[in-house]
Amino acid sequence: MKFPCRIDKFVSHLTELPRTKVKAGIKKNKVTVNGETITKFDHSITLDDQVTWQGESLKYLGKRYFMLNKPAGYVCANSDELHTTVFDLLDETHLKDFHVAGRLDIDTTGLVLLTNDGDWSHKITSPKKQKYKTYLVETQDIITSEAIEQLQNGVQLHNEKHPTAPAIVEQLASYSLRLSIYEGKYHQVKRMLAAVGNKVVELHRENIAGIALDEALSAGEYRLLTDEEINIINAK
Repeated sequence: MKFPCRIDKFVSHLTELPRTKVKAGIKKNKVTVNGETITKFDHSITLDDQVTWQGESLKYLGKRYFMLNKPAGYVCANSDELHTTVFDLLDETHLKDFHVAGRLDIDTTGLVLLTNDGDWSHKITSPKKQKYKTYLVETQDIITSEAIEQLQNGVQLHNEKHPTAPAIVEQLASYSLRLSIYEGKYHQVKRMLAAVGNKVVELHRENIAGIALDEALSAGEYRLLTDEEINIINAK
């Protein structure tokens, strides 16, 4: 939301009521700005104005940024007819303008960032920005040195014109590795492991562009990002 802003648009946004109902309420003296009853729909307000609707204060919270430890079984969407979404885990108001900055598959766990700042999230998701996302990968078969070398050099995925960009790979054990990529192709990590003759059995994201998943967050828990974490993205 940009300021200055029309009062009918502001109230509709904060209450999630249709603009027609808000206008009807304005006609009935249900809106005040700085203690004064407002009757004009196009009355302009600033971020500092004190607005009430039917006696209740309305305050725009501005740009917000959340970190969530996503459990399996949740989809990264604002709404879904078949599954619960990551937004069902947030006990927050005014989330209709929020989106996920880098989605995870329904069975993938770990770090998800949610925000209403489109410019900020674009810096994360655009491959041109080369913001690495780091995953812990558990595989069905033993990870060979040849497979690691292939991943590091880039692999050809099915139905893709070009190979993946080189990945950063650290083998942790015979069946596990840490993989960092900056592209965001559909099911990319799973397809990359399939391309080298293996299969992902567990996938967990632990870092996005230098923002690490808070170890204090249990599955399904979330918190606001710190200013330092927000600025990690803006500084690069």
